[in-house]
Amino acid sequence: MPRELSYSQNVERSIVKTYRKTIWNPFIRAIKHYRLISPNDHIAVCISGGKDSMLLAKLMQMLQRHSEFPFSLTYLVMDPGYNPINRRKIEENARLLEIPVTVFETDIFDVTDKTDRYPCYLCAKMRRGHLYNRAKQLGCNKIALGHHFSDVIETTVLSMFYGAQLQAMIPKLHSTNYEGMELIRPLYCVHEEAIIAWRNKNGLDFLQCACRFTEQNAQHEDGIGESKRQEIKLLIKELKKNNPNIEKSIFNSIHNVHIDTFIGYKSKGVHHSFLENYD
Repeated sequence: MPRELSYSQNVERSIVKTYRKTIWNPFIRAIKHYRLISPNDHIAVCISGGKDSMLLAKLMQMLQRHSEFPFSLTYLVMDPGYNPINRRKIEENARLLEIPVTVFETDIFDVTDKTDRYPCYLCAKMRRGHLYNRAKQLGCNKIALGHHFSDVIETTVLSMFYGAQLQAMIPKLHSTNYEGMELIRPLYCVHEEAIIAWRNKNGLDFLQCACRFTEQNAQHEDGIGESKRQEIKLLIKELKKNNPNIEKSIFNSIHNVHIDTFIGYKSKGVHHSFLENYD
């Protein structure tokens, strides 16, 4: 008689069966192509409670189980000031998916709630600092974040439209403030649409951002409020109606930059002009 699978095992089964082409294979491709994991790494998988980070945690858990070389994982949850309901939802989802989380608390939401300018930027910056610090204390040399393919595209367009610069999101980078620490993005090639489909297929319910700023945006009729990222997300969705491959084109463009055609560029904090080598 076949053994009955647990809920978590059925979720894993859906990843390797139903979503092999759209989730598992792109995940493995990013790991290998960008050389994100090395033998004996100790990686803090950072879990915010949303769909992206929870899927990342499960994928990393599965990879570790079948990896050709050893590496360690710590599933790190930072509570920036969630209300009790949201905190409980994260912990319940972790138990449901059989992910052994380590939780620590900060006052980030209280701090960002007092600023009127760029609260999301400040929140992201503070989150990363706290995550690096705690991960290093736990003996980790890397932190893994749940940024996916769609985040890469949106960031690229956002920086051009509102930052007046061509700037992308790379799959890994060394920390400038925490020596010996590195950030990796294993979901770099996974589309958000696939993550949403996986979540819905398994009947999972994850957190959104869960901060007061997000709640304020939800009250706007267009659902955008002051969030420029959400505005870009809707713009790309509209553009895809006429050009279904637009995201792929943007993604490929950041891998194929013709620097000789640019008027200026910045490298390691230094601005350069095409005139430097013109004559």
